[in-house]
Amino acid sequence: MTRAAFGWTAQRQTDFANFATDGLIPGRVVGEHRTHFRVATEAEEITAEIQSRLRKSAQLRSDLPGVGDFVALRLSAGDGPAMIDAVLPRSTALVRKAAGEARPQLLAANIDVIFIVMGLDGDFNLQRLERYLDLVRDSGSASVIVANKIDLAQNLAAATKEISAVAPGVPLHAISARGRTGVDKLKAYFDHNRTIALIGSSGAGKSTLTNQLLGRDAQATQEVRVHDDRGRHTTTHRQLYFREHGGAIIDTPGMRGLELWNAPTESPLNFDDIEALASQCKFRNCQHVTEPACAVRAAVATGTITPQHLASYQQRPRAPPR
Repeated sequence: MTRAAFGWTAQRQTDFANFATDGLIPGRVVGEHRTHFRVATEAEEITAEIQSRLRKSAQLRSDLPGVGDFVALRLSAGDGPAMIDAVLPRSTALVRKAAGEARPQLLAANIDVIFIVMGLDGDFNLQRLERYLDLVRDSGSASVIVANKIDLAQNLAAATKEISAVAPGVPLHAISARGRTGVDKLKAYFDHNRTIALIGSSGAGKSTLTNQLLGRDAQATQEVRVHDDRGRHTTTHRQLYFREHGGAIIDTPGMRGLELWNAPTESPLNFDDIEALASQCKFRNCQHVTEPACAVRAAVATGTITPQHLASYQQRPRAPPR
């Protein structure tokens, strides 16, 4: 595999220059396990561990290697694992608050585009979609919404209209991963060896879509539960796969709970429309609940803004008073 095939760029070559003279080679983390990593190099995929000095110098656990990271590797002279001596600077980092802990958790790094996969069955949840949009925006990656399971949508036109109202300007693709409808249009995002990550709740169809985009069955898939359309966490760990025709894809386990590590005090991507309308309300301190002559609630009544979008706006984190 060439370096370009696993996402190597001129900037990364510059970042690696200081390590090349020390007998190290470049690699990319493709799998993260409890005791070791799987790292792709130009020659092969190998097992690696973190050099103790790197572990000690990390200020946060999220500074340690994760799936998608480019690293400087020291190969073993014998049968032992290689050692990761350094993590190269990240272009983007998908980070959330670790479940039940006050620390950041790195989900994946160096992602160009993130597909937010949402099922058009019982998985459809606009407030969750808004949290995912915030997560992706904080990562520095570009967002693309993939509305899956169009064959199960009760009203496809209405559902896509609601999604577009919540995420104006974000590319939206309505597909059926299992039926392969609309999937080919997603392949253009991999041009120039870009890295794409898939996020979404369990049962949204990420693993099925991963297999379709790879052209092979790399991920196991399962049926969702009939009573609530939720999945069974088919994907249990993050994994990066290289596509035969260029680019890479990172599949992630379903996230049923999502807390942002850097929670925004405002959400300009999602709420510009409401803020603009709020300036037209009769009262400057209008809460858009019961006040008369409320332009925001009038927009909800006409369908310009969805009730879910307004509810998310009213529940958003706010900056403390000065």
